[in-house]
Amino acid sequence: MGLQEFWFVAIAVLFTGYFVLEGFDFGVGMLIPVFGRASDPKVGERRRRAVLNTIGPVWDGNEVWLITAGGALFAAFPEWYATLFSGFYIPLLLILVALILRICAIEYRGKIDDPVWRRRCDLGIGIGSWIPAVLWGVAFANIVRGVAIDENKKVTAGFFDLLSPYALLGGATMALVFALHGAVFIALKTAGDVHEDAVKMAVRLSVPAVVVGGAFALWTQLAYGTGWTWIMVGTAAIALIAVVALTAKVREGWAFVFTTIAVIAVVVLLFGSLFPDVMPSTTDPAFSLTIENASSSPYTLKVMTWAAAFTAPVVIGYQAWTYWVFRQRISTAHIPDSIGLPLGRKS
Repeated sequence: MGLQEFWFVAIAVLFTGYFVLEGFDFGVGMLIPVFGRASDPKVGERRRRAVLNTIGPVWDGNEVWLITAGGALFAAFPEWYATLFSGFYIPLLLILVALILRICAIEYRGKIDDPVWRRRCDLGIGIGSWIPAVLWGVAFANIVRGVAIDENKKVTAGFFDLLSPYALLGGATMALVFALHGAVFIALKTAGDVHEDAVKMAVRLSVPAVVVGGAFALWTQLAYGTGWTWIMVGTAAIALIAVVALTAKVREGWAFVFTTIAVIAVVVLLFGSLFPDVMPSTTDPAFSLTIENASSSPYTLKVMTWAAAFTAPVVIGYQAWTYWVFRQRISTAHIPDSIGLPLGRKS
């Protein structure tokens, strides 16, 4: 394997890590309003806080995978980075704005002790979770499908050209799989009534995720896949079907393992179908970006490889330690009374 192939695989691994880890963060954010339903507003608030606290120690660390993936993409394949970020400017900008909204909503939610304030923050968390989930699916579906790229490596397609049926199905797949991933994670990390409701939600989401995700994986394979990527289609299908059975039996630990496998299989399917292109051109195949014509110099790739060899184990080890430290389950009994400044306080 040459350095160009190595860094294509490395970028695929980084995006896989991002979608696995940030995927359940998005899922938790999507489902927070559901877990806040209760006859007593104070009980509903405790439930929402319990759900949010499942990702409290890790959500910001999970986003580092996206930053690293973007940095690696810029350094290893600058032409890919330039064409992608200029051609997909609007969807990527919407993802960025949604992520900022989500970050601010999570950080500011507990600063003000007011139910209206917290509901608005919950809305921000929800919007900041749904929009990136859908648009990441749309973006990667278009990367695999190909877009109009001219001889100057510029995307000539407009925003609405990216909303093809295949791309929209990719967005629906990402959203449903992430929601299922998040529901299973909540079940894994909580106890009591929140845990019971999370299991019920995972059961409800599992069948739609199988149907929509299976349709997208099969379409990807038939239209763009190669011989070996059939393995990924089968793996994703088996994993999602296993989640249906495991959630019904309240085996959330194994269910989370299989939702993780399903996410990995889908991302590998997308990158495997793409290789050796990095952005196919629907205008003329000669204008397509490949790992060869989009990569940095061999010296740059070599320096990056040595840097990654030393830093990656430290980062992965630290993040694994974080998950181990905060491995305990959470229930509403662990949630103290709300604190914060009253809304409108001037001093």
